[in-house]
Amino acid sequence: MLYLKCDKGGFLMSELINNSNIRQKQLKDLIKEIHLGLPLDEAKAKFKKEFGSISTDEIVKLEQSLIDEGMKIEEVQKLCDVHAALFNGSIDDIHKPKSIMDIPGHPANVFKNENIKILELIKNEINPFLNKKDDMSYLMLRVGLERLSQVSKHYARKEYLFFPGLEKKGITSVPKVMWGIDDEIRAMFKEVISELNKPISDLNNIYQEIHLLIEKVKDMVIKEENILLPKLEGTLSYYDWILADKGSDELGYFLEKPKVSWAKKEIKEEIQDDNDKDKSNIKFDAGALNSTEINAIFNTMPLDMTFVDKNGNVKYFSQGKERIFQRPITIIGRHVSMCHPPKSVHIVEAIVNSFITGEKDYEDFYIHMGNVYAYIRYFAIRDKDGNYLGTLEMTQNIAPIQALSGEKRLVSE
Repeated sequence: MLYLKCDKGGFLMSELINNSNIRQKQLKDLIKEIHLGLPLDEAKAKFKKEFGSISTDEIVKLEQSLIDEGMKIEEVQKLCDVHAALFNGSIDDIHKPKSIMDIPGHPANVFKNENIKILELIKNEINPFLNKKDDMSYLMLRVGLERLSQVSKHYARKEYLFFPGLEKKGITSVPKVMWGIDDEIRAMFKEVISELNKPISDLNNIYQEIHLLIEKVKDMVIKEENILLPKLEGTLSYYDWILADKGSDELGYFLEKPKVSWAKKEIKEEIQDDNDKDKSNIKFDAGALNSTEINAIFNTMPLDMTFVDKNGNVKYFSQGKERIFQRPITIIGRHVSMCHPPKSVHIVEAIVNSFITGEKDYEDFYIHMGNVYAYIRYFAIRDKDGNYLGTLEMTQNIAPIQALSGEKRLVSE
């Protein structure tokens, strides 16, 4: 009897797995049909008839599977808007209790409340002035869009503080797809605001662009509420949330900083690097320094430094006063390919590969960012035998240096 019972249980488990695999294949087939031109209304009817509802995990597995099969990230990003329209209202786990989202000041609670503010701003500060021709409405619309563009800070916290926790568990489809769409929205804001600051002869065209931008922002709210936040809650550890909380102030918030702080005390890492524990001197080719001195020296240098090890993982970054690019603590241990927007990853990978092969030893870039003229340099770090150890990124504002003239000597003549 016991043998028969176990055999039956094994059969049922196998059947459940097979049914899950079949369902995933059917979902992929439906998405591919949409990709090939199946009208969304027909796809919705077919989805409702054959599936009825879908879980957050199924959406994540679906997108990951499409990427694993070779579909380009950009294509999945395009389909992501269709996913939102197709699955919205049919996700069967969005009404589960989400205790962390009810904790005042918790990163998930702050993120969710910001989504409410985003929709309220669109409703109260943009929609009332869209499509109107008078000067006052046009001015108010510009102000509203400038305020809404701060959603970039909301996205940055997601990209730099939440995504690393997912990536550690092997979930890469959500970060890659969402980050790509975030960058599309940022580019749309830049273009629309630039157009609004020029004399405009064709208001209908600019209003159409604004409508598309607003829909894109609202769609992202749907994706974050129905896909991202439930997945974060089921995946991120308590310590992941501590790191996210500690890095939030530096990256900023949508419109205003939350009034309540969640993390009331400093939480130290359980595992520390041996060099952090050992305060004795570390010998160099010329001289010796202890870890406190090394840390202070690096943080005093008038530039940013980030070191990526030979495996491509971020191992260190300096924390000086003259920082140009944001570096939250959550990037430590993160692969360098996941620290950049999808559209620029191939450039970073090409630079690192050129260092690994020995083709290059350095690469330079320089860009204007308002009053800052950022000089970005990448160096291959090698040992005495020429073996590749990693890549060092150094960034410095060279505008003050370019402005120098004449001489300033230590001793006047």
